[in-house]
Amino acid sequence: MGRTVVSQVFAGTPFASDLEMRHRDGNSIWTHQHVALVDPHAPSQGVVVVVQDITERRGYEEKLRHLAQNDSLTGLPNRVLLQDRLVHALTRARRNNLLVGVLLFDLDRFKEINDTLGHSAGDVVLKEVGARVRQSLRDSDTVARLGGDEFCILVEDCDDREKIAITAAKLQELIDDPILAEGREIFTGASIGVAIYPDDGETLDDLLKCADIAMYAAKRDGGNSHRFFSKELHAKTVDKINMIPALRRAIENDELVVHYQPQIEIRTGRPVCVEAVVRWRHPEFGLVQPLHFIHLAEETGLIISIGEWVLKTACTDAKAWQQAGLPHLGVAVNLSARQFRDTQLVDKVAATLSTTGLNPLSLELEITESVIMGQTDHTIDTLSKLVGLGVRISIDDFGTGYSSLAYLKRFPVHKVKIDRTFVRDIHEGSEDAAIVEAIIRMAGALDLGVVAEGVETREQLHFLSVLGCNEYQGYYYARPLALAEMVELLNPVSPQSS
Repeated sequence: MGRTVVSQVFAGTPFASDLEMRHRDGNSIWTHQHVALVDPHAPSQGVVVVVQDITERRGYEEKLRHLAQNDSLTGLPNRVLLQDRLVHALTRARRNNLLVGVLLFDLDRFKEINDTLGHSAGDVVLKEVGARVRQSLRDSDTVARLGGDEFCILVEDCDDREKIAITAAKLQELIDDPILAEGREIFTGASIGVAIYPDDGETLDDLLKCADIAMYAAKRDGGNSHRFFSKELHAKTVDKINMIPALRRAIENDELVVHYQPQIEIRTGRPVCVEAVVRWRHPEFGLVQPLHFIHLAEETGLIISIGEWVLKTACTDAKAWQQAGLPHLGVAVNLSARQFRDTQLVDKVAATLSTTGLNPLSLELEITESVIMGQTDHTIDTLSKLVGLGVRISIDDFGTGYSSLAYLKRFPVHKVKIDRTFVRDIHEGSEDAAIVEAIIRMAGALDLGVVAEGVETREQLHFLSVLGCNEYQGYYYARPLALAEMVELLNPVSPQSS
């Protein structure tokens, strides 16, 4: 709290009511004075003055004020200070008939950075992003960290939306540049949602809510982009809220169905496996593709029960078609991120195989590249236990993430599936062709099978064959089919076709 000095001023000594004391460093010290009135005629009595040095206390209070209004990691304003600045910004905007932009963004793949490189690397990324954005803004604008990898930018004194759009585009460029952490370059991106006062709201909460809706729209579009809030986006969000109870009822009312898409061995043209894909037979909208509800199932946790149902259904169907004349045809089932993190996953797979009687060698579990890279020790342990059951493991969407030989050789996997984005425009001399060839060579060095997804033309198939790809899957051979249609296609003399 500082030093307290007690001194006595004897009667007859000049005394000022506003006494100024100075610290030894020269700074002025505020004083607290307690004055005891005494008999002026008594020579041995006088005025007692208590002077308290509060310099240190003021510094401590200033530090507490800073901590209350600023993020401790990045030093940026927090939500409290952002709220205060927005109040002043809106006041000026109303007076001058101007716009205020609220840009909410978080970092793409940030969880993967934390899981694979550690939280110290994640902290470096957060601090660097905060510093880059702060240095790029005008003095009148504010960047705040709201928590985790979520930031907010307040763009003031704008007279048109274009300036706010330019800020969003500039922000993406800044974050796209690599960041050096833990001795390596880290690449990330930003999903940005933009809301504008007064069109989208007049309070921080309203504007943040609208920006949040727009940000998640950017994420659903693949990330590393920005979206402006609109009434259409709001309507989709309302539809999403209404869809949650409908999706719960879909599970209870057996509205979900499984379709199957064949995987074909390129060399022989023989089907070797089929991938199980879930559909929602909605009572009002008909057959709904997974694109429109799987993301919602992931967010709500419903994917756990949906995934377990798909696994059991696929294993039951596989056992049935093997008995119907397709004994060598296996089934591939996707595991979601939530399913893979389920500590009971291995036990559930084992129980399903036991209940359905399916040979474990006939079951292939597909895990996306991004999921398999999270929590490496847990990943290796879980995959090893699944392989111990006898099932096969494939990495889905390969090429969209790390695609590193260094990590791939650590995991007990049997197959990689080349993402359809590299197959779509594949041709001689193209960048996609070079990527596909590199993946095939990498997989060959590790004795892994390779499946190309999204094959739609004879030319694509021919080029994949030349590169040495093992299998393919796509509309060129067949779309996902209902069970009876799939069996009839692959086994024309089966009982279902008679």
